[in-house]
Amino acid sequence: MVSKLLNIFNQQTTYYYRLILLFNLTLIFTFSSFTISLPAAALLRQHHETLNVLRYHAQDSLKDRDGNTWQVLLFPDKLQSPRTKYYLRLVGFPGINSFNHPQSLEILTSEGKILTATDDYQQSAPAPNVGQYDLTPLISQLPQKGSLKLAVSLQENHELSLKIPREVLTEWQLLTKEIEAE
Repeated sequence: MVSKLLNIFNQQTTYYYRLILLFNLTLIFTFSSFTISLPAAALLRQHHETLNVLRYHAQDSLKDRDGNTWQVLLFPDKLQSPRTKYYLRLVGFPGINSFNHPQSLEILTSEGKILTATDDYQQSAPAPNVGQYDLTPLISQLPQKGSLKLAVSLQENHELSLKIPREVLTEWQLLTKEIEAE
């Protein structure tokens, strides 16, 4: 009799644990699909360049077509001239890829327009894995919607091909609006 009661208890306990597991999986699936469908939030970062100079920038980590991770940084510079200049800095993992300087950056819009940004490190770069390009004349030509593809030749016959998704492009537009409003 006791063994029969224990067997019934074990079956009910197993049923109870399965029900809890099913409930938890349903919650996980519901909340994960909810968070995936939310629009991406643009994130502007700020840092102190000097004691009294606060700078905004947009920084993202993106993978190229070869799976290498790159830091993509768009930042304004108001100190060099009366007009705000915008620079795009690309930083790869040291020892993996090296830039050829001077080398222009090609930007392909989702509409098929090709833009060219000049190499800001024509004379010397802080490190071989760092490239910086002047986007000032192009910033107003970047599309409001869609995405971008960046392409530049690297050393050892490699080419950096990096897709800038719509969310990052939106972040860049937010940055330029914030800077121009100051």
